[in-house]
Order: sequence, then C-alpha cells, then structure tokens
Amino acid sequence: MAEPPKQSRPVVIEANALPPLPGDNAEADPFAPEGRAMQAVGARAGAGPARRGSWFKRMFWAAAAALLTLVISLAAYESLAALISSYPLLGAIASGLGAIVALGLLVVVMREAAGIARLRRIDGLRRRVDAAARGNTRAQALEAVQVLGAFYAAREDLRWAWRDVEKRLPDALDAPALLALAERGLMEPLDSAARIEVELAARQVAAATAIIPLPLVDVLAALAVNLKMLRRVAAIYGGRTGTLGSWRLLRAVGAHLLATGAVAMGDDLLGSVVGGGAIGKVSRRLGEGVVNGALTARVGIAAMDVCRPMPFAALKRPRVTSLVKRALTGLFS
Repeated sequence: MAEPPKQSRPVVIEANALPPLPGDNAEADPFAPEGRAMQAVGARAGAGPARRGSWFKRMFWAAAAALLTLVISLAAYESLAALISSYPLLGAIASGLGAIVALGLLVVVMREAAGIARLRRIDGLRRRVDAAARGNTRAQALEAVQVLGAFYAAREDLRWAWRDVEKRLPDALDAPALLALAERGLMEPLDSAARIEVELAARQVAAATAIIPLPLVDVLAALAVNLKMLRRVAAIYGGRTGTLGSWRLLRAVGAHLLATGAVAMGDDLLGSVVGGGAIGKVSRRLGEGVVNGALTARVGIAAMDVCRPMPFAALKRPRVTSLVKRALTGLFS
C-alpha cells in the first residue's frame, strides 16, 4: 500500500537571519563609505526631471529679466552720457570698453544658444533612431542612418568610418541590420573615447575625495570634475555645451538616473561599493574615494546614454565595475 504524500510546510525565514545589504540603516558599519560628495552632486542635479512651469511663471521671469536689462542699460547710458559731456576723452574710452563688453556678451549668448541647439539636435537624432527601431522598416531605418551619417560626415575622425558604413549599407537587408551597422561603425570609436573620459573623471574624483579632508571642498571638486566630464562626453558625441548647456545636461543626466532607477546601488555598482567598504575599514577617506569614483562612473554612463544619438543595442553598455577597475588601478592598492 502506497504511503500518503507528505504535506509540504512553508519555509519561514527570520528577518534577523537575512544577510545585511549595502545601504541598510540598521546597525550601520561606521567604516562603511557613503559617497557623500557624489550624493551632494546628485542633489544639485535636481530631485527629478525638469518640469516646465506655468505660462504665468515663465512670463513673470521673462518680464523680470527684461526689466532688469532695461534698468541696467539706462543706467549705463546715463553714466556714459554724463562722462562724455564732462570728460570727452574718458567718455570715448568708456564707450569703447562698453562696446567690447556688449560684443563679448553677445558672443557668449550666441555660443550658449548654439550649444543648446546642438544638444537638441542630438535629441532629435536619437528620437529618429528610436522611431526607426520601433517601426522596423528598412526605408525608415535607412533614412535615420543617412541623417546620422550627415551629422558626423564632416568630422575628421569619423569621415572614413562613415564612408565604410555607407559602402556596406546595400548589404543590410532589414532595419535592425542597418542600425547595428551604423552603431558599430560610428558609435564604437566615440564610445571608446567617452569611456576614457569617464575613467579619468572617476580617478580624479576618487583621488580628490581621498586627499581633500574638507567635506565642502571635495563636493565642489566632484561637481567641477563631473561638469567637465559632461562637457567632454557631449563634445565627443557632437554636442558643444557652454555654462548653461552644461547645467542643462547635468539636469538631464540626473533625470535619466532617476528614470532608470540607477541612483541607488545597481547590480554593476554593488561590487564597487563592497570594495569601497573593505577599503573603508582601513581608511574611511579611501573608501569614500572608491564609492565616489564608482558613482562618478555611473554618472558618466548616464551621460553617454543622454548624449549618444543611438541607444545601446548592438554594442554593450559599459559597466561601472569595469570602468572603476580600469580607472582606479594603481590609485588604491
């Protein structure tokens, strides 16, 4: 006679039996690094995606800026007029200096506008490529690749790469093959250059955090290095940013990190954080440097996602662990 089957009982796991995870607040390790400098930089990037204010708010700030410009212009004009009437020679010198300042401000404004327009053009290219990938038609993909090639054809470092891609376009019979061909031919050299910039920035932030003992100073150093990294990554992919464009790009990267859920510790960041905790038992500043370097690498990868006119598909997205390993080799034993 067969024995009746045994009833399975639920397995109960006590909460205290679970291993502690990085970032748990309960009984936190006093030596565990937190990456405060890069957390402060992330807070400066904004708590979320940039939202457009109401039309009344935009109109108010536009009117306030116009009024301030008018008041400053009238005050400068009256001062120059009084100086010319009293001291003609000094008035002429002041007028010339004022013209130089006005010309310089005009050049700065034009450069900022051109940089923002360049970033918007890259956004348009990425939307076109995304639409071609979703449409999955060869004609739409071919048009997107040709527009992308026209954007990079004038660059010396990509001219031969585009010619090689252009010759091989007839061999690609469908949309995925066309997009993969363009990504491997045009994006691979740009990705390599961008990875070098991200590794350099991670190394600089880690070294600055380990060396600088003042908390506010290391935050400012991390912010400056990250802004410089964002400008260089954007320039590699074809965007030219000024001061306003850099802050706009920083907010876009912060919004991308929040949208992808990558502000917290991801799978590729876990190894770096664990390594930082091990080093933190020896020196807290060194552990902070490792974590800040890892977070800087994560910001750099997000910048590549934002500035890249094509999403990562045929090529693999860089991982934080590999970037940090290459960046910090020789910096911390």
